[in-house]
Amino acid sequence: MPTRILPAVGDADAVRSLTTLLSQLPDAEPVAPVADSTQLVDTLARLAAESIDELPEVVVVHERIGPVPALELIREVALRFPAVGVILVTSDAGPGLFQAAMDYGARGLVALPLSYEELASRVHAVAQWSVGVRRHLGAGGDVFSGVGGTVVTVSGAKGGVGTTLTAIQLALAAQASGRSTALLDMDLQTGDIAAYLDIQFRRSVVDLATINDITPRVLADAVFRHDTGVALLLAPGDGERGEEVTDRAARHIVSALRSRYEVVVVDCGAQLTGASAAAVEMADTALLVTTPDVVAVRGAKRTVRMWDRLQIRKAEETTIVVNRYSRATEIQPALIQRITGTGIASTAIPANFKELQGAVDAGRVHELDSKGSVKQALWALAGELGLVKGTEGAAHQRRNGRARGGDRTALTFRRRKELGR
Repeated sequence: MPTRILPAVGDADAVRSLTTLLSQLPDAEPVAPVADSTQLVDTLARLAAESIDELPEVVVVHERIGPVPALELIREVALRFPAVGVILVTSDAGPGLFQAAMDYGARGLVALPLSYEELASRVHAVAQWSVGVRRHLGAGGDVFSGVGGTVVTVSGAKGGVGTTLTAIQLALAAQASGRSTALLDMDLQTGDIAAYLDIQFRRSVVDLATINDITPRVLADAVFRHDTGVALLLAPGDGERGEEVTDRAARHIVSALRSRYEVVVVDCGAQLTGASAAAVEMADTALLVTTPDVVAVRGAKRTVRMWDRLQIRKAEETTIVVNRYSRATEIQPALIQRITGTGIASTAIPANFKELQGAVDAGRVHELDSKGSVKQALWALAGELGLVKGTEGAAHQRRNGRARGGDRTALTFRRRKELGR
């Protein structure tokens, strides 16, 4: 079977040089090149909508592609189309760029000026990898084979504002509507999802921290399948082991979940780590949960400013969820929105802890009364966010706009901290 190769090159001379060499490769089937990043993503999305088998095995991205920078484009392709292997063509073939390209999801790097032997070798290796991935995806049974699932992160303005309960109920609502859903506990030191659901587990997110190629089989071995159908990837029982999950590992883990499930909900807790920062940056929707009190709202404002300084996420790309809301509280959602400069969810979660106490204490929050005001509000929030089947268009414009932003830096969380950004 011929290898389909899609060149993404903005420079006319480079297009001629690259397509000439690609046409000479054995068993190669170069397709019409695309001239910019937007055209590439649109082309892949159109093909993926027909079938995963319609996607090219290899995409070759030239370093001078635009308007989205090459590395950012590679990351978007790797996240949205995980069965496509990407090769970067660049004049800088040093170890620094090579490592950055791998971190962003490239499967290979070819140096300029182009060499037939090097290009042939890289294309052959990447094509084999792509075929292997598709074989695994095809054998996965319940594998989601769309263009990439929706990732929603849930972070807390401070501890105790209801972050974990919100994350769990959003995942349950998505799963109950018929969408395959994963719930990832990225509150690595103090994650409580297992306690809220009263489950015993052996594997955790740490087991995936050192694996670069997380296949569907490896992922399936690490997740815990809850009775509700939600796939759980839990925080380690020993909190100190959370340090093993780096920002790079978090990217790989979230990408693997995104390629397999239609909805991925990530509980990031209230403490910012490299791993949770990576998840928030990758998310289609980033929620920040607060309660309508001075301390929590100050925490929300502090978190939003920190995300902006570290170039993790802009305020206008963040959505505040108000928990324990009451019309009698002095601090209302509109005021919180003005203070933080963020978006705000139309659905507020009412203050009614009596509904929750029994289920929380018993570790049975998945059995909350469907007629209860808290559960109804949380499931309404899931619908507002487009997580429930039939409501996917609710957040489409926001997700599409974020995917095309593409101008974020390649700095790691630790490096950003050192630079004080």
